[in-house]
Amino acid sequence: MSLVLHGYFRSSASWRVRIALHMKRLAYETAPHHLRRSEQRAAEYLALNPQGLVPALVLDGGEILTQSLAICEYLDTTYPEPPLLPANPVQRARVRAFAQVIACDIHPVQNLKILNRLRDLKIDDTAVNDWARAVIAEGLDACESLLAAGPSGEFCFGGRPGLADVCLIPQLGNARRFGLELRWPRLLQIESTCNSISAFRDSAPEYQPDAE
Repeated sequence: MSLVLHGYFRSSASWRVRIALHMKRLAYETAPHHLRRSEQRAAEYLALNPQGLVPALVLDGGEILTQSLAICEYLDTTYPEPPLLPANPVQRARVRAFAQVIACDIHPVQNLKILNRLRDLKIDDTAVNDWARAVIAEGLDACESLLAAGPSGEFCFGGRPGLADVCLIPQLGNARRFGLELRWPRLLQIESTCNSISAFRDSAPEYQPDAE
């Protein structure tokens, strides 16, 4: 099997997919696209993903998948061990909700595309970074509250990592990059536990071939 992951070492969406691939013990090739140099807007890449966003995963049959949560759910369906989603329908919905808080509500409005739009509106860098920190903090407040309703354990939803953890760890990485004070003890405890697992450690931005 030959999987090709188009991404960027610092992209939290690409980071999610790297974690899922490592958790499933799937080998893949890396095809980097430097977002700050707009390489994701090149015609060759737009032919793969018309949105001009990363990640995109090319399957061994040539099929192309985009959007990190869709890719993770494909991997979970095709390679069910270890599972990223619980079997219980209620817990499954809660894990998806947690993941979507990050992937659909926090990340889209603090990513490079949006921050550059703010700069285009002549908003200075201090205000732009304040925007990013405020968005992340508001979202992480919600994340920690959501975990209070779930099962106890070392990870977001119980005793093994899953899709919620796959989304949380990159978002905490983003929070640090923006200089946000991390004041969420449960989230930090989960992060520490996840980072003791090779699938999470090996997926970190600093270990990627295109890291700077």
